[in-house]
Amino acid sequence: MNGPQDIGGRHGFGPVAPALNASAYHPGANWEPRAMAITVAAGAGGHWTIDESRFMRENRDPAEYYRLSYFQLWLTALAELLTAKGLVTEAELAAGHAGTAPTTPPGTCLSASAVPGVLARGGPVDRDPGAARPGFAPGDLVRTRNHQPAGHTRLPGYARDKVGRIESVQGFHAFADASAEGDRQAADWLYTVVFEAETLFGAAEATGDSVSVDAWEPYLVRA
Repeated sequence: MNGPQDIGGRHGFGPVAPALNASAYHPGANWEPRAMAITVAAGAGGHWTIDESRFMRENRDPAEYYRLSYFQLWLTALAELLTAKGLVTEAELAAGHAGTAPTTPPGTCLSASAVPGVLARGGPVDRDPGAARPGFAPGDLVRTRNHQPAGHTRLPGYARDKVGRIESVQGFHAFADASAEGDRQAADWLYTVVFEAETLFGAAEATGDSVSVDAWEPYLVRA
């Protein structure tokens, strides 16, 4: 979607300056690792896809999105997912404890001992293509579609309606745009597409610099 999370190539947000060996959490913010833990535990129940959770975080007013911290966004989205899926009620969230039995039975219960293995495995999204074959091959010139969806998409705004070259075929994967709507079956070919930086950001960029974008086949047409 054309939401507040898609800030690549935009001015005014400052540089990305990661601190070497920095913690994933702010000092003294003991609630942040708890927010991480409860989000992972709830997601393990299988009631939503990872793309549904991403879309729930990004699908909000820009003023709210930029006001909330990273883990505040996680908790806000989690509360909305839990209520939308019938796992908790608004009254329970307000009270801070469970009330009546949920309308949707809980899924898998993630034990503490299982967490390292679950995080290490991740959520595999490769799918069996069957008889399907990729429509493009390494070296092909492609143009990204002028793609302006209201829902979730993994095609960044700065890379839309641009010409690039297929570098590699990454395989047949769950299609994030459909997965964000709860479709667990939709899948398509995924490619790494390389764009000249000048193509994306203008002549001010250094000649020879490039940007690689992973893009599903529905995002692409032959140039």
